[in-house]
Amino acid sequence: MSEAGCRVRGAGCGRAARDVPEFVTPDTRHPTPDSLYREFAKRLDGMLHAMGGGLWLHRHVWKGHPMAHLVSTDRERLLAYGRAVGLPERRLQYKPLKDPRSGVRRDAWHWDLVGDYLPPRP
Repeated sequence: MSEAGCRVRGAGCGRAARDVPEFVTPDTRHPTPDSLYREFAKRLDGMLHAMGGGLWLHRHVWKGHPMAHLVSTDRERLLAYGRAVGLPERRLQYKPLKDPRSGVRRDAWHWDLVGDYLPPRP
């Protein structure tokens, strides 16, 4: 994968696709580096994906700087992503989220992705 098309940014960006752990992929029907996470036009769709254990990349702007949260209820999947791109485990943040289907709060975690860790837009 070229640097320009790299979906896994940061320390691991120059890695070959074969170096990204296959178990990191949220959708086993499409186990490629491009399916490590998904972005959604609608926040609700992203939230439901994250509630199902997938990795949801949610872009926004913070204090004028582009950033994203990589969100999931699957802590191990997020940690695997972090290892693949060189994020230290201590940066993983715990924040329970309300499941939009039931209204019940569920355990969830996210990475703050900024700078070199922020994947390029598709």
